[in-house]
Amino acid sequence: MKVYLDSIGCRLNQSEIEKFALQFRAAGHTIVASPAEADLVVVNTCAVTAEAASDSRQKIRQAARLTPGGITVTGCWATLDRAGAMALPGVDRVVLNDEKDTLVSTVLGIPSESFDLEPLARQPLPGLHTRTRAFIKVQDGCDNHCTFCVTRLARGKGRSRGVSEILSDIRVAQAGGAKEVVLTGVHLGSWGQDFTPKNHLRDLIQAILQESDVPRLRLSSLEPWDLDETFFSLWKNPRLCRHLHLPLQSGCSATLKRMARKTTPQQFEALVKQARELIPDVAITTDIIVGFPGETEEEFQESLDFVERMQFAGGHVFTYSDRAGTAATRLPNPVPSEVRKRRNALMREVIRLSSQRYLERFLGSEVIVLWESTDSLSPSGWNIHGLTDHYVKVVSQAKERIWNQFSRVKLLEVDNDRIKGEILEIFPD
Repeated sequence: MKVYLDSIGCRLNQSEIEKFALQFRAAGHTIVASPAEADLVVVNTCAVTAEAASDSRQKIRQAARLTPGGITVTGCWATLDRAGAMALPGVDRVVLNDEKDTLVSTVLGIPSESFDLEPLARQPLPGLHTRTRAFIKVQDGCDNHCTFCVTRLARGKGRSRGVSEILSDIRVAQAGGAKEVVLTGVHLGSWGQDFTPKNHLRDLIQAILQESDVPRLRLSSLEPWDLDETFFSLWKNPRLCRHLHLPLQSGCSATLKRMARKTTPQQFEALVKQARELIPDVAITTDIIVGFPGETEEEFQESLDFVERMQFAGGHVFTYSDRAGTAATRLPNPVPSEVRKRRNALMREVIRLSSQRYLERFLGSEVIVLWESTDSLSPSGWNIHGLTDHYVKVVSQAKERIWNQFSRVKLLEVDNDRIKGEILEIFPD
C-alpha cells in the first residue's frame, strides 16, 4: 500500500507523522510524496488557532480531491471536533489524540507489538516534508491552564516518555543519517515532572549529550517558568543549538494575568538577560498574541514597548481568536477585529526590525550551516537553504546539490528573513 502523510501545525505533529512513517514502512508499505499517488492518506490536524483549524479542513478537502483511497484524520482539531472531521469528504476514520500511538496498528489491523522489533532507520518524508532535522517526541499533554489555549483540551494531561525510549528514537534517526534532532512536546519543559522521583529536562539533555553523538541537539518551545540559570549552563556543550524559543504571549503584566501565564514581564526580562549572558550570540525567539480580550490601547502599547526592548531574534505574532472551551471566551471586553488586525501589523513590524538587527550582527562572520533543501537551479548553480545552530536561515549557491551536509559559510548580505552566504568549505560525511 502507498501512504501519504500530511501535518499542520507544531513540531510535535511533525514528529508524530515521522513515527507513523517508520511504522508503515516496517509493516511493508511505501510512503509517497503526494495524495494523488496514495491508497491511504493520513492527516495530522491542528487547532491552536481558528486559522490552523481551517487549514486542517482545507488539507483534508484537497486530499479528497486527489486521492483514490481513503483518508484517516487525527490530531487536535479532529479530537475536538470528531463529528466535523467525519463529515468531510473522503474521511473514513478519525483517530483521537489519546489513540494516536496505535494509529498505524489500528489502520492496518495488526498488533501494536509488531513494532517492538528492531526499528528501521529513519527516512525523511518525501515531497514537501523532506527535511534533515528529525523531530523527537519526548513529552505530550499539558497541566498549565492558559486561558487562551485549546491544546490542553485536545492533548490531555502532561506525560513524559522514558530516557531509553527517547535515546532509541534518536539512534534510529541517526541510523537514517539525521545530523540534527529536535526535542518536541506540548509542554517540553515539564518533561520528567510526572516521574517518581521527579526529573528535569536538563537530566534528559545531559543523558542525550552523554549517550549519543548526534552532532546537533535543538530544543523546541520552552515555557519561561520552567527554566533557571543552571539550565543555561548546559550550553557549555557546543552540540546544543544556541536557540531558545520562549513564548511571551504579551509584554503587559495585566494581560499576562488574564491569560493565566506563570510569569511577568520583569521575570521574563531577567531570564532573557541570564540566557544572553551565559550563551554567546543566542537567538531568542517568541510568540505574541495581540487583541486578547480586555486589551486596551495602553496595555497593547505596554506590550509593544516591552517586545521592542527585548530585541528578539524573531517571533510569531498571532491575532487572538476565540477557541471553544477555553476560559478566554468568557472574558469581557472583546477587541474589535479591525483593531486586532492593526495591532498585529504593528507588532510584526517591531519583531521584523529586531530580527533584522540580529541577523546583521553576523555579517562578515563564518558559521557552520547544515543544508536542508535545494529549491532550484540557476545559471550560477543550485540554490540551497540551510540553518546555523542559532536557527539563522542561510541561502547560498553550489555547483552540486548539497543536502544534509555541514559547510563553513561566510555570511555576506541580509535578504529579508535570511542571510546570503558564500560556501568556504564542505565537510565530508
